[in-house]
Amino acid sequence: MKYVFEQAGKPRGKFGELFAMSMNLGHSKLTRWGLSYLTVNPEDFVLDVGCGGGKTVSRLAKIAREGKVWGVDYSDASVAAATRANRKSIDNGQVKILKASVSELPFPGEMFDLVTAVETCYFWPDFQENLKEIYRVLKPGGSFVIINEAYKNEKFEKRNSSIANTRKFLYYLPLEFKEYFENAGFSQIRIKTIESKNWITVIGRK
Repeated sequence: MKYVFEQAGKPRGKFGELFAMSMNLGHSKLTRWGLSYLTVNPEDFVLDVGCGGGKTVSRLAKIAREGKVWGVDYSDASVAAATRANRKSIDNGQVKILKASVSELPFPGEMFDLVTAVETCYFWPDFQENLKEIYRVLKPGGSFVIINEAYKNEKFEKRNSSIANTRKFLYYLPLEFKEYFENAGFSQIRIKTIESKNWITVIGRK
């Protein structure tokens, strides 16, 4: 079980590639729900942080048809899986997949209209500083969204704490998310939850 949770945080090797691809299916409904609270325009420049198997990148590329979508992940296995999943869009220049960490995004300031992070911020090295880095690369008026299937909730504490005891797995109360976002500079913060599933979406604007 520990090995599986470690793969979730940073997929490695051939098993890691398969694991990253499996996340495309496993996170599909969650991602669709979270993105439903956003407006993605055809000409937008979009970044997916922790792109995993690349399904969110693919989903966004179908909407931002006249713009561009980047996916970054610090896992070689995830980069390989996401590249495979988006090969056609990469070849036509609409999508780029890069190996990079949220701690140091390889982009100039004010580049993106939207940044997404699906099921990934649990594993970030410094959540507050990493939010500031995302804020840096957003255009004024741009949005950042976190979409997670775990937040601090008594009904799910046994499950969530068991994961946290196995590996680094950080999750927060809705109000804690709000404070972190505000401290990074975000405004107009919206928080949506499905309590019965322990799902949460947090959106902030620059």
